[in-house]
Amino acid sequence: MKRFKNILYVNETGVNQMSALARAVSLAKSNQADLTVIDVVPDQVIAAAVGLPPEGLSAEELKAEVTTDRRRAIAALIAPFTQDLDIQIQVVTGKRFLAVIRMVLSRSFDLVVKPAEDPDWMDRLFGSDDMHLLRKCPCPVWLIKPSQKTRFNTVLAAVDIDPVNPLPANQDLNRTILELAGSIALADNSSLHLAHAWDASAEQTFLSQKGISSKSIDAYVEKKQAIHKNGLSTLGADLEKWVNANAQNPIDPRLHLIQGPAEKMIPHLAKDLSADLVVMGTIARTGISGLIIGNTAEAVFHQLMCSILAVKPPGFKTPVKLPVHSEQ
Repeated sequence: MKRFKNILYVNETGVNQMSALARAVSLAKSNQADLTVIDVVPDQVIAAAVGLPPEGLSAEELKAEVTTDRRRAIAALIAPFTQDLDIQIQVVTGKRFLAVIRMVLSRSFDLVVKPAEDPDWMDRLFGSDDMHLLRKCPCPVWLIKPSQKTRFNTVLAAVDIDPVNPLPANQDLNRTILELAGSIALADNSSLHLAHAWDASAEQTFLSQKGISSKSIDAYVEKKQAIHKNGLSTLGADLEKWVNANAQNPIDPRLHLIQGPAEKMIPHLAKDLSADLVVMGTIARTGISGLIIGNTAEAVFHQLMCSILAVKPPGFKTPVKLPVHSEQ
């Protein structure tokens, strides 16, 4: 399934990134896509070294020196993969997540691949630049665990279903999630799991009120469960139809309908399944004005210790803007 035409790989010097780079290269080949590697030099690196002996270089001279050194390092990094793939190199200065997003905007990249920062001072996998990209990058962002195997054994797709009032944007987002997860599972011959966490929202209200029998409450919960089960089954059938149409070895996804808040249930399921990759959307279905990332999605991301492929819904607008001269 050729979904991508222009892939941007973000260099992450602080971790072992060969498996992530190999994944980006493989994806570019299978999609017949262009691949660019970007390295971002922080402004403070230049500012801190200006005027130091013995050369006493100016800011521009030092920037040129550092850029040249970084290009050499990137060229050495990608050398094992350049025999049959033309990989472009971009070295820029600035704040990393801003530079990456502006590159996406200016050159219409449709996927960002990056090794997760894996900061040792946090009890979670993803660092600050990673979270900024998850919140603000307009195209899908694939954060790959530094120690990730080159092949995924288990892929988990997490979807949000509203069977009663389905919104077109949410349906489109779910389809993208399923197609991406399915195509990866096919490519890696992985097991594919489709999960939806649901709540009987009025159950607690009913329990706190007098005059409502436990039988009535049980009937309400069973009805809600049946509705969500039907919605998940429909998505599972759609997944097989979308992904298996031209597949030589069709996948048979396993469905997980789990009762409880998604921010708790999805991380628990990912851990129980030993998932290598979780594919999910980054915007809450209901939406809040000015909210960049859904509270539920962010809570899930902070608990995951596996790779993530995060997808924005149709019509998402990043708050990051190109400099005025870049838009002309």
